[in-house]
Amino acid sequence: MAGYDDRDGKIWMDGKLVEWRDANVHILTHAMHYASSVFEGERCYSGKIFKSKEHSERLIRSGQLIDFEIPYTVEEIEAAKQAALDANGLTDAYVRPVAWRGSGEDMGVAAARNPVHLAVAVWEWGNYYGDAKNKGAKLDIAKWKRPSPETAPSQAKAAGLYMIATMSKHAAEAKGCSDAMMFDYRGYVAEATGANIFFVKDGEVHTPIADAFLNGITRQTVIQMLKEKGITVNERIIMPEELEGFEQCWLTGTAAEVTPVGTIGDYNFEVGALVKEIASDYEKLVRA
Repeated sequence: MAGYDDRDGKIWMDGKLVEWRDANVHILTHAMHYASSVFEGERCYSGKIFKSKEHSERLIRSGQLIDFEIPYTVEEIEAAKQAALDANGLTDAYVRPVAWRGSGEDMGVAAARNPVHLAVAVWEWGNYYGDAKNKGAKLDIAKWKRPSPETAPSQAKAAGLYMIATMSKHAAEAKGCSDAMMFDYRGYVAEATGANIFFVKDGEVHTPIADAFLNGITRQTVIQMLKEKGITVNERIIMPEELEGFEQCWLTGTAAEVTPVGTIGDYNFEVGALVKEIASDYEKLVRA
């Protein structure tokens, strides 16, 4: 497949559809130098983006959390996403809205006078972890930690927060793993590099409190699904030494959907009945 800069199709950019290869920004774009950018990851199933409005609302909140206002309403962002899907003839696709501070009068840390831009790209994208949905993903344990919410706005889906995720995933892939589990600044279990994490023990589900990482929309959806099944969900501090005692594990995210985990470092997990059931139920829900 061609690189992401060299494809046929259209990208919605600042209110109009442009040719894919022409969707460019200037080299002195503030976001490129100072990470003043926020984005969303969404999936469209059979012509309908799952939780689309919630994603658009979060995009606007993310911008506000890193101190800029996106110059489009939720309704306008919704229309832009649909226009991008229609222009590319896609009904099953990954959807990527991104907003950023562009080039302007400022080219230092401060950039209040620079315009904020918005673009939406869509493309076909299969399973994020390949065949891991059947046999379970293999995770490394990252050396980098999720920062304190006093250090960075953890509830913003901001580009800069993914730098340590990229480094951690590269290190994991070099070891033959597909991802890495990260601890937070306190040493508690946090999440994977781009997905939230769940564990099972004695019929109950355990997941870290989302106080130092993004409280994912898929995470919230799966928690609600579990509660509707009458399954106890414990949102709590999870210590590293507890990993040995968990029976099942899975990841959640728009790209990951619900993906079982087979190993984390030296710890092994069963691709058991509950994770299979939740993965199947989630697939049904998003296509309902």
